[in-house]
Amino acid sequence: MCLRKRNGYRPPDHFNAKIYTGPVPAGGESPMAVSEVSPGRPGSTQPTSQRPNTCCFCWCCCCSCSCLTVRNEEDRSRKSLETRMETIPNCEACTKPTLEEMKMWGQSFDKLMKNPAGRNVFREFLRTEYSEENMLFWLACEDLKQEMNKTTVEEKARMIYEDYISILSPKEVSLDSRVREVINRKMQDPSPHTFEDAQLQIYTLMHRDSYPRFLNSSIYRSLVHPGSRTSSES
Repeated sequence: MCLRKRNGYRPPDHFNAKIYTGPVPAGGESPMAVSEVSPGRPGSTQPTSQRPNTCCFCWCCCCSCSCLTVRNEEDRSRKSLETRMETIPNCEACTKPTLEEMKMWGQSFDKLMKNPAGRNVFREFLRTEYSEENMLFWLACEDLKQEMNKTTVEEKARMIYEDYISILSPKEVSLDSRVREVINRKMQDPSPHTFEDAQLQIYTLMHRDSYPRFLNSSIYRSLVHPGSRTSSES
């Protein structure tokens, strides 16, 4: 046995190099040499099967570009903010409140909710918190209480249930199981007072949860202090 093999000797890499035995291209350079040229060397040629790098200007690859993703997120955030701060649709008809009236809204939640203009402003605030459905449900219940025609009562009660009580509705309000059971039982024969328990629960929720933040919001402060500028917004 050869001494070099016994001592673990390995021949140089050029002895193990692959030998191309096919025809030589017209340019005189072996295809094996072309495919094994270092990619960092100037003038090198990449294999045709290698995937090109993703480019922000490539229409077929732009979905994976981080710069475009960030830009799209910024556009969506800006549009979302603009949508939330638009004038609320179907607001209650009311006269322009005086400064004294608006200051009274801060004295108690009852005074705010008894004033149509106050409800509109509070609804605008709830819209910024994505909880406008609470006010819409409360208003729908108030409207139902004024109805006397049995057929109309049944129709409106069904619409309220589908819009604000059903778990399949995107505008579902937060109610406990006891109140839901009461509603399901009363829906067998709807009346103007079918949702009284639920209305009271949502009223209490708005009072305890949303009303304190409303008083500290820029929406309300800009009304009672029109000349001041505040950076805090709940």
